[in-house]
Amino acid sequence: MTDLPKMNVESFNLDHTKVVAPYIRVADRKVLPHGDVLTKFDVRFCQPNVEHLEMPAVHSIEHSFAECVREISDDVIDFSPMGCQTGFYLIMSGEHTPQQAKELVLATMARMLTLDAVPAANEVQCGWGAHHSLDDMKDEVHAFLENSDVLLDVMR
Repeated sequence: MTDLPKMNVESFNLDHTKVVAPYIRVADRKVLPHGDVLTKFDVRFCQPNVEHLEMPAVHSIEHSFAECVREISDDVIDFSPMGCQTGFYLIMSGEHTPQQAKELVLATMARMLTLDAVPAANEVQCGWGAHHSLDDMKDEVHAFLENSDVLLDVMR
């Protein structure tokens, strides 16, 4: 990067012009006061500053991943969309490698593709229940999975 100041947020120090999406990378690792470890992964779907996910896809990926991943792993704390709409943050308890995160993400996405409806896409369980698209979610997941062999190569 040029002469930009170092920021407190890890992703603000990432040179977004050098990465090649899609990818999975460790974005942060925190050791909590009592010794517990949190590992945060950047699960990037779209090339930064070139493309982005549409909000119904973001919303539906978030709901579907959050529900399906918990059928596979008890270590998941959160799966949250990035404000730039290019990917998600996956936060897990414990020490996890990018390869382990990749295996979890791929297994979760395979499960997501079997869904007949977006989980909790209704007014009772969601703050904007009508703002979902199962088809868009599946299209974006398929596109992500087409690159499964290079997901750990962040700077290709």
